[in-house]
Amino acid sequence: MRHLFRAAGAALLLLSAACRPDQIEHLKESQRIGIEAENWQVKRIMPEDLLRATRWSGDSLTRHADRELLRVLTEKLAQGGIAAALPYCRPETFPAVDSVAKTLQASVRRVSSKPRNSAHLAELTTADLQPDTARQIARPNTETFFYQRPITINDALCLRCHGEVGQDIRNADYALIQKQYPQDQATGYALGQSMGAWRLTLKRPGVAEFWTMKTRKLPRHRTTR
Repeated sequence: MRHLFRAAGAALLLLSAACRPDQIEHLKESQRIGIEAENWQVKRIMPEDLLRATRWSGDSLTRHADRELLRVLTEKLAQGGIAAALPYCRPETFPAVDSVAKTLQASVRRVSSKPRNSAHLAELTTADLQPDTARQIARPNTETFFYQRPITINDALCLRCHGEVGQDIRNADYALIQKQYPQDQATGYALGQSMGAWRLTLKRPGVAEFWTMKTRKLPRHRTTR
């Protein structure tokens, strides 16, 4: 009987040792290290992955540009009206947008068949100007990817420069616009209409890096109580 008690006690000691908190923490740490090691492994990126990453990166960059444009124009219009805002309707040149473009190795353009600046003139079909859910993704060659999506007027603020002259745009303000852009065609729009398109050309290394970043596994950090 004494031998049985000794054996049971030894078993309990082994079980308690196997469940010590420091060993459980060690397992969690090993899992985190394993995930990080997997992230550093060279992975094969398939062509369909790169096309998917082109859409992700194009959406990320152009939405960031749209938000920055709205933020800057709101600020400038409040400061000095159309005269103050007009020079800033070029989101592709904003430093915050340019830095993202450099990270993605992308060149960025806004184009329209009715541009304000004639340098942005391009032929766009009805399909090119479908609602904002439309995307065009292509791979012209092994090293280059193409992204395009419509630019849709989703905020009434834009109508102060691109709406109906004499209704949304004051005549005095439109005189300022025409003074800077004598060949302006970018008026007469309403909310929900597409007035042009974003066009991006991206290099393969930038697209591949974005895919890696978006699909990288992140360890769950333990919360302390």
